[in-house]
Amino acid sequence: MEMMNLSLPAANRFATDYLAGSNGLQSFFHYNYQVENDYVHRLDELKNRSFMRVELADHIESFMSRYAHSDKTADSIRKLKEENSVAVIGGQQAGILTGPLYTIHKVISIIKLAEQKEAELGVPVVPIFWIAGEDHDYQEVNHVYVMNNSKREKWLYPEKNLEKKMVSEICINKERCYNWIEEIFGTFGETQHTKQVLAFALGSLETADSFVDFFASIIMELFKDSGLLIVDSGNKELRKLEKEFFIRQINEYKKITSAVLDQQKITGAAGYPKMIDISENAANIFYYDEEVKERILLQYDYENSIFTGKNDEVKFSLDELLEIANEYPERLSNNVVTRPLMQESLFPTLAFIGGPGEIAYWAELKLMFEHFGLKMPPLVPRLNITILDRSIETDLNDLGLDLKEVLTSGAGTHELKFIESLKDREVEELFANVKSMLDEQYKLVREKSSRIDAGLLPLLEKNESIVLSQLSFMEGKIEEAVCRKHDHILKKFARIENALRPGGSPQERVWNPFYYLNRYGLRFISELLDLDYRFDGTHKIIKM
Repeated sequence: MEMMNLSLPAANRFATDYLAGSNGLQSFFHYNYQVENDYVHRLDELKNRSFMRVELADHIESFMSRYAHSDKTADSIRKLKEENSVAVIGGQQAGILTGPLYTIHKVISIIKLAEQKEAELGVPVVPIFWIAGEDHDYQEVNHVYVMNNSKREKWLYPEKNLEKKMVSEICINKERCYNWIEEIFGTFGETQHTKQVLAFALGSLETADSFVDFFASIIMELFKDSGLLIVDSGNKELRKLEKEFFIRQINEYKKITSAVLDQQKITGAAGYPKMIDISENAANIFYYDEEVKERILLQYDYENSIFTGKNDEVKFSLDELLEIANEYPERLSNNVVTRPLMQESLFPTLAFIGGPGEIAYWAELKLMFEHFGLKMPPLVPRLNITILDRSIETDLNDLGLDLKEVLTSGAGTHELKFIESLKDREVEELFANVKSMLDEQYKLVREKSSRIDAGLLPLLEKNESIVLSQLSFMEGKIEEAVCRKHDHILKKFARIENALRPGGSPQERVWNPFYYLNRYGLRFISELLDLDYRFDGTHKIIKM
């Protein structure tokens, strides 16, 4: 395993400007993640704030007790209780089988940045992964992509969930999931690691009750020796620690919404598109209705002075909602606006690890943080990683393709050029001549037919269409025969495309980590962690 760095175009204009350290864009944030001294300033800021360190650490220890752990895990729990400790944090939804590769890349980013900052700053830095278990977007977590019969296919977990349940409350049908996972592994192909990796996946399922359980079991087994801590935002016990923050958010809902709308005007004036969908009556908090098992986003009805669901599913006065926050905080949860605020209120966050979309929407939260007397932490782009198998590297060299170009735009254009080069121009000309001759002859036939019986024209047009269709069919068959002679080369194009840019998307956004665990073994993750990463905005190519 070796790593090389490549400079690739960013996902969008915002990401490009952020990585370039644009002065205009930097004004949307309180810290510049590329300036080392800003982390020292962040430490000074955190020293002046108080956190429920012991309560939070005890909760995390209790929550994690059912998952794999190590001495490093216990050490991180101990560190979190120390008054001078800080955290590097990032999060993601609990995708089945961990979801796509970038979730693993985010965890690696959190761990490696925490290691680096602890060494640089001389204070305990704890890596924490925030599982977004309060989310209810089931369609985001219920599938994986596989290669089946040489085609990319989206395989859905075989059970529908029609309710708007939080992911942390979605139970797994173990029997169905067992069979589904075994079928997925069947698409991977048998390797020397298959038996062990399949047993690991099924063993993690055996102890899991929900999507979050399944996700957490896998993550902690893979990263237990790194000191990683995990927290589920949908956990009811965590909500009890959050109730004072819920109360403040409810009391100041209007100021929160106004702050975001004002900040969006600033980012919009700079030419950046709006990332957060928010209206003037947004309350930025969800209520979980236990009777109908749905998570309802609340808004404020100014005419009637009540909080209500979009479709009037529930109605609360301010005092009623505050009572819920105080007595039943597990019934409330944050939305995209208030989740970062809750996260920063709970944890002494030295830095936040995010993807390009996450960092872009944080840019719209600056004024909200300032309203609460807080600063946003340095926002560090997660590592972008591509796994490059040696066989794919060989294919690239054989075809004379540039890795950087393929990672940016795929191999499809080069494949089309190659196919075009195979075409027999003489055959093309023959078919073109035949089609032209037929067109001329059918014109003459149409003229004659219209004088004899105009009712024959529709039948003639159909006859002409059939003849031309058969010609095109034959022409295509000849092209296929030519391509078959060069099938070994076309398969190389397909392998490259599927490995590095499947369906036109980056590898890390499509393929599941278990494909690579099956290919390289369970040590694949620890070997990735052993590499020396730099958060310099370059794309990391891991050669296997």
